[in-house]
Amino acid sequence: MEITTGMVKELRQATAAGVLDCRKALEVAEGDFDKAVDYLREKGLAKAAKRVDREAKDGLVVSYIHGGGRIGVLLEVNCETDFVARTDEFKGMVNDIALQIAAMSPQYVKREDIPASVIEHEKQLYRTQALEEGKPEAVVERIVDGRMEKFYKDICLLEQVFIRDDGQDRPRSIDDLVKEQITKTGENMVVRRFARFELGESLG
Repeated sequence: MEITTGMVKELRQATAAGVLDCRKALEVAEGDFDKAVDYLREKGLAKAAKRVDREAKDGLVVSYIHGGGRIGVLLEVNCETDFVARTDEFKGMVNDIALQIAAMSPQYVKREDIPASVIEHEKQLYRTQALEEGKPEAVVERIVDGRMEKFYKDICLLEQVFIRDDGQDRPRSIDDLVKEQITKTGENMVVRRFARFELGESLG
């Protein structure tokens, strides 16, 4: 069974394990997600898997103003306890995420939040582009999948490369930042929602 980038990404989001470890786990499990999680747990590599299902109702709502009042962000990030919400590490992570939103203009928290109509529109656009480029029909869907992965990384906050890591050999995603804090604190954390405002932007 072919192990896709999307399968590796999903397993990585659920376990906080490394990319290569996730790929190996999926290969051993022949693509079975649950068996791959078990494999990582057995190897001691699933750092956050047991925490991601716990409910996170505490946390912070922060505001961030950038560019002399030209860009504003409201962001809610949840954790399990007020104790963790008051730590400098949690506050720092939340502020870094707000800065990311201001700088990189994500449209959604995660790919699951994107309306099906938007996804289908993008896929059809990429199909048309691939055919117009003269790509063989047999490989068009693979090309579409690859371009969709880039699309998700551009517009989904959790999949964006952390701007402070841009240019590094192994840059972290925003999801990686959250998983690091989950591992350090032992608490589940969720980027719940955000709103970004830019002076003069269209409301249509």
